[in-house]
Amino acid sequence: MTALTLKQISKSFHNHPVLHQVDFSVQPGEVHALIGVNGAGKSTLVKILSGDIQKDHGSIRLGERDLDIRSPMDAKREGISIVVQEVDTALIPTLSVAENVTIDECLHGPSFFSWKKRKQTARTLLSEVGIHLAVDKLVSSCTLAEKQMILIARAIAGQVKFLILDEPTAPLSEVETATLFQVIRRLTDRGVGIVYISHRLNEIKTISDRLTILRDGKVITTQNTSEMEHEEMIRAMLGKTFSPSSATPHKKLGKPLAEINQFHVHSTGQTLSLTVYEGEIVGIAGLVGAGKTETARALFGADPHDGTWTIKGTSHPIQNPQQAIRAGICLIPEERRKEGVLVDFPVVQNLTLPSIRKLSPKGWINRRKEILFAEGLIERLGIKTPSPFHSVRRLSGGNQQKVSIGKWLDTHSHLVIFDEPTKGIDIGAKEDVFQLIRELARQGKGIIYFTSEFSELLTIADRILVMDHGQFVSEWKNEEATMEKLMHAATGGYYGTSAQ
Repeated sequence: MTALTLKQISKSFHNHPVLHQVDFSVQPGEVHALIGVNGAGKSTLVKILSGDIQKDHGSIRLGERDLDIRSPMDAKREGISIVVQEVDTALIPTLSVAENVTIDECLHGPSFFSWKKRKQTARTLLSEVGIHLAVDKLVSSCTLAEKQMILIARAIAGQVKFLILDEPTAPLSEVETATLFQVIRRLTDRGVGIVYISHRLNEIKTISDRLTILRDGKVITTQNTSEMEHEEMIRAMLGKTFSPSSATPHKKLGKPLAEINQFHVHSTGQTLSLTVYEGEIVGIAGLVGAGKTETARALFGADPHDGTWTIKGTSHPIQNPQQAIRAGICLIPEERRKEGVLVDFPVVQNLTLPSIRKLSPKGWINRRKEILFAEGLIERLGIKTPSPFHSVRRLSGGNQQKVSIGKWLDTHSHLVIFDEPTKGIDIGAKEDVFQLIRELARQGKGIIYFTSEFSELLTIADRILVMDHGQFVSEWKNEEATMEKLMHAATGGYYGTSAQ
């Protein structure tokens, strides 16, 4: 096998430069990390390499041979595969695990094939990536972690030479991450080159051989990972010294804002009680699989439950998201591209959708008002977009998340539920998200913040509850909480103030 090399790659969208003469290469058997803040150009570069979009200038070479990659199929023929961050966009939920794993063989193989052989092939490939699933199971019923492994198994099925992994550990637990790293090492031992994109710098140090840092579409540096410390990486990504937020200071809270009492979540089988005060940020810490997303969806009326919300003293029996929104509850979901934004619609329509009644008082949308409204939010949120009419699909993950959050800023919402709001976004974008959340709290709104990133809660939450198997098992005020306490409670060692 020979090296895969990109030379002088440039790309613009609507006369807005995104990549400037980028050089990048990956050797057979190495893990080359590609890092940078959201909007640095990482996704654009790998989309060019995987055939999803076309470069404007530059060349892609495999050894001494020029490659003409105009589609994902062209890339796959050359042995280049990508496992995307938003796994649901690459899977067919109504098909089985076996059908999804072996779909390339079905589409491009012989007209007749053996279902028995196809299922056995799927079992073998899944075993290679360290996961054992019923191959007849529908993908729609799989967890995010299982879907991630299904995509990796599919890539291996195609005799991959170079594999692009875009934020592969975002939906994975620590145990699942360790399993993934074992798979990566087995692949590199076979001579597969890995392009590894992640915002988790500890992972970069653990798994990669080399790293390339992009900033504003330009290569800042390429060097051996072992030669660069975390602080240097952050400085190179941001172009400045970074000072993260300190722990949230103790603040005086307002009156009780929102309350549930004996609220039963069907998908976890647990019954919960919780009170959120005006201006309070309540953090819910839990490991992957603890029931955070299931609980967040039930609280928003998206999944079955028994119980009602009391908002500002008024009872609201909420059976669907529309009723939740009317009661002043909104949700920023974990899977933003699937549930948080309309990816194929422009930024302007995404930002104005919850406020559309305000912008169309006589039943007709006032386009001038709509654009001015969106432009105000774009400036206020610092969304990097060539124009308000740019497709959300083409934004970076951090900017998509700002759109997902920003559309609720000027609504009548009282309670905002966040589910893993910083998943897959860089350290700078995280600070922007924290500032948005603090702004909502300053407005007197209540915040419920579900996350598996416990350190974030020590920074932003006023009160922290730990969730395990769908129930609250411990609770602390911010100044009482530590990483050790949170991890101990999340892994089954319950101590601290009871949350029940």
